[in-house]
Amino acid sequence: MTQPVIILIEDEIQIRRFVRTALEAEGWHVHEAETAKRGLADAGTRKPDLLIVDLGLPDGDGMDVIRDVRGWSNVPILVLSARTEESDKIDALDAGADDYLVKPFGLGELMARVRANLRRPRTVLDETSSREAVHGDGIFRFGDVEFNRLGRVVRREGIEIHLTPIEYRLLGVLVANVGRVMTHKQLLRDVWGPSHSEQSHYLRIYMAHLRQKLEVDPAQPRHLLTETGVGYRLLLDA
Repeated sequence: MTQPVIILIEDEIQIRRFVRTALEAEGWHVHEAETAKRGLADAGTRKPDLLIVDLGLPDGDGMDVIRDVRGWSNVPILVLSARTEESDKIDALDAGADDYLVKPFGLGELMARVRANLRRPRTVLDETSSREAVHGDGIFRFGDVEFNRLGRVVRREGIEIHLTPIEYRLLGVLVANVGRVMTHKQLLRDVWGPSHSEQSHYLRIYMAHLRQKLEVDPAQPRHLLTETGVGYRLLLDA
């Protein structure tokens, strides 16, 4: 099996060495870039499976790297940054990043985030303004739930679960972006449309409904997770 290729765009040499050593210990191939220019060149030529991007680069802002890459690729992007404000996290995710990890970070959390992003489906299609993951049999599975994209049926433990049209669209967007943090604004735009992008109370209500229907313990969800102050994420394993 071909090992994943990861491009690490980071100007701090100690962090680059720490991250590279950890990733290569898993057998992954890592290419280092200390500038935005070099990172973009590598992203365009090395066909990476994951980009890890710092926001504070000597020749530009990592936000611009993310926007540039998103113009031509859906490769997963994990941000490593010392910026701790929720607004910075939201801006990076809205720009197209898939995940955000604040420095300093632990090795265990880094590796878990990398594995989650490498598991993300990379082939998606557009359907009624929302995106859904394409699998060979049209069925996406997490926990004891089956999401049948082609049949538009959701089952838990083999029993069909009735979802409202909005609940189905919300689940479809989360499935299409499995492992990725989806901001409130992204979910509202994809599910309800641009005019509802600031009405996050809709999300809280419908996420609660989905958890009641699909989680074993809605009060302690394992798959439909909250990213406090930012949005939501669907995980295969938690």
